[in-house]
Amino acid sequence: MNAETKESMMAEINRDVVVVGAGAAGLTAANDLRKAGVSVAVLESRDRVGGRLWTDVIGGTMLELGGQWVSPDQDALIDTVAELGLETFSRYREGESVYIGPGGSLTRFTGDIFPVAPETEKVMVDLIDRLDVMVAQMDPDRPWEHPDAGALDRVSFEAWLRQQTDDEEAADNIALFIAGAMLTKPPHAFSALQALLMAASAGSFTNLVDADFILDKRVVGGLQQVPLLLAERLGDDVFLGQPVRSLEWGAHGVTAVSDGVTVHARAAVLAVPPVLYSRISFVPALPRLQHQMHQHLSMGFVIKVHAVYDRPFWREQGLSGTAFSPYEISHEAYDNTNHGDERGTLVGFVSDRHADDLFRLSATERKERILESLSHYYGEEAKSPVVYYESDWGTEEWTRGAYAASFDLGGLHRYGADLRTAVGPIHFACSDLAGAGYQHVDGAIRMGHLVASQIVEQVRS
Repeated sequence: MNAETKESMMAEINRDVVVVGAGAAGLTAANDLRKAGVSVAVLESRDRVGGRLWTDVIGGTMLELGGQWVSPDQDALIDTVAELGLETFSRYREGESVYIGPGGSLTRFTGDIFPVAPETEKVMVDLIDRLDVMVAQMDPDRPWEHPDAGALDRVSFEAWLRQQTDDEEAADNIALFIAGAMLTKPPHAFSALQALLMAASAGSFTNLVDADFILDKRVVGGLQQVPLLLAERLGDDVFLGQPVRSLEWGAHGVTAVSDGVTVHARAAVLAVPPVLYSRISFVPALPRLQHQMHQHLSMGFVIKVHAVYDRPFWREQGLSGTAFSPYEISHEAYDNTNHGDERGTLVGFVSDRHADDLFRLSATERKERILESLSHYYGEEAKSPVVYYESDWGTEEWTRGAYAASFDLGGLHRYGADLRTAVGPIHFACSDLAGAGYQHVDGAIRMGHLVASQIVEQVRS
């Protein structure tokens, strides 16, 4: 940022809407508002746009440090990618997948259901079918209206699974798809209703089980190009390095004060994770309902591990790179090789309590433990990457976890209906608040479109 730009930012400006946060939700909303003739200013705390989308080059290899995949049902994201002229490519999935069971035995397999004993497989299929029936009764935008919402929100997902079966391996594997793989919290820490919402947001529980569906395509050059190109269209209306310190609001509109610029506007869009709302001093304070509600939302925690090798050696073994086990430190891993890259990249995930435990170790010991876990899937060669990197969103000041926020027990039924409700001129939009596309970029874009349409309607009326 040059001196002239800095000087121009040390000022008060007037806009119709101030957007707090330059992630996919905020930038989508800002672009929609601009197209409708509504003036905007976007204030972003970081020195970059994208939020939880971040592409960087480390050790000569492009790594997607945050979100990266595009699923066939994610219409809002697919439309945006196409409209921006970006190209996608399919995730590598040729060959066999790997599963490690409770005794540490490795089995290669194809298909969606893990290679477990026939009786355990039957229980898993029955549970998936049962969950699909329950999910079909849910509108992901109104999960609190599910016919059994109250009861389902009073029991943890782990306890609900134990009520259905005493087959521990079946319960562990079904829990994995929601807990470790999505909400990144232990299954005892969230309700069965929250689990159903996670599945409903993807269309069905079956979709979550199908890695070829949920992790279908990637964007050539990285998914962060979506917010980068959206921000490019806004030009000088995006202000980086400007965390909002206070937000004054009332019948007059809002005044957002950041470190270098003050924005007077008719409305505000908070397009940041709800765990960050408390970083802003609201004048007057937000209503009691919001104070209580936001305390019942918390981020999950996952380490995204990138291991780059001189070649994708696992393909030589006839492996797709897809690996699962609720009994491994890295509970899942995939071939994450970039489009047209001769190097091979594996991406693994370490979530909730495993991630807590590993961050009590030194960086060297943590790396050894994680690579040891990957070697259980792929063999000794996995221990020797040419590039190794851990995405730790828990240390990001302006994120504080990953992938998204979810309610504690009872919170979704108690507060869900109020989660996206505007407070006077303040509107809320981020993937954490979405129904369809919840905690994904698709949900962020949907929320951006929704909030922009609401504001445009109010302005015109």
